[in-house]
Amino acid sequence: MSISTAARAPMSSRLARLLPGVALCTAISLVSFALQKVETAYLGHPLVEGLVAAILIGMCVRTFVRLPARFDAGIDFTAKQILEVAIVILGASVDLPVLFAAGPALAVGIVAVVGLGIASGTLIGRALGLHPKHALLVACGNSICGNSAIAAVAPVIGARKDHVASAIAFTAILGVAVVVGLPLLAPVLGFDHYEYGVLAGMTVYAVPQVLAAAFPVSPLSGEVGTLVKLVRVLLLGPLVLAFSLIFRDRSAGTKGRIQLGKLVPWFIVGFLALAALRSAGVIPASMAAPMRELSGLLTLGAMAGLGLGVDLRALRSVGKPLLLTVGGSLAVLVTASALLIKVLALHG
Repeated sequence: MSISTAARAPMSSRLARLLPGVALCTAISLVSFALQKVETAYLGHPLVEGLVAAILIGMCVRTFVRLPARFDAGIDFTAKQILEVAIVILGASVDLPVLFAAGPALAVGIVAVVGLGIASGTLIGRALGLHPKHALLVACGNSICGNSAIAAVAPVIGARKDHVASAIAFTAILGVAVVVGLPLLAPVLGFDHYEYGVLAGMTVYAVPQVLAAAFPVSPLSGEVGTLVKLVRVLLLGPLVLAFSLIFRDRSAGTKGRIQLGKLVPWFIVGFLALAALRSAGVIPASMAAPMRELSGLLTLGAMAGLGLGVDLRALRSVGKPLLLTVGGSLAVLVTASALLIKVLALHG
């Protein structure tokens, strides 16, 4: 066997392993896209946006169909890697001066909401009887970036595996409910598209859910929400560094070790780089719409992967204190964000 043949073999094996899950996500995204087109044709506008439909269909498939394990690798790949590519491509369609129209007040508001979310979520969990580290995991997941924050914080603070699993399972499920419900708040609060994008970016659990909650409202809401969410993700680095110092003497072994390369995800760098090129005119304005469309199509597949990762049956294993902690923490985030948007005048 030649060297080139040997090199191609692992690649073909990996593609074969990913194919079933990627194909399933693609099929769900196509159905969701078609549903949105039908709704628009007959109703004038979609009642359920394609991004939300993809999540809901994926959840139903995962909950009511026993999928073989061979689908898992492709589903995970679509929900994570494809989404990251979609976010990078989205950067080529945004104009940074427009997104930063709120000025330094936006950065101040993001930091304030994240800090308040972590503190209040931890206190609520403690008051409801959760283990302190369990409460802290839930608070960090809600306040920063969901599963990534929980996974990064858990080894640093020495959290138990069952606490990690339950925090991830329930916050993911509740996050889908927020995707469906949050857009309904925009008219109630009197927010314009920029303000709603800030609200979504400050409050929604994870990056893909921000896209699903914000883009159906408007492209501007989606772009602002994405930027705000990515700034929240960047706060994970300082947070983990702080926890490594706080818990250093309480943890053993490698629990205090930090992999700095994982604290600034590559897709954030890519998004900002393409956004800077677009703002500088290197990427022409005529490319904005096609790049946004391509990003949207990839995101649709990622939403299907996200839904396929949520099993509603997991609710049966979640206790009432955890449910109330996640819900209470989220309520604080939404309330604080809405107030800050008004007080700091965070509008475009």
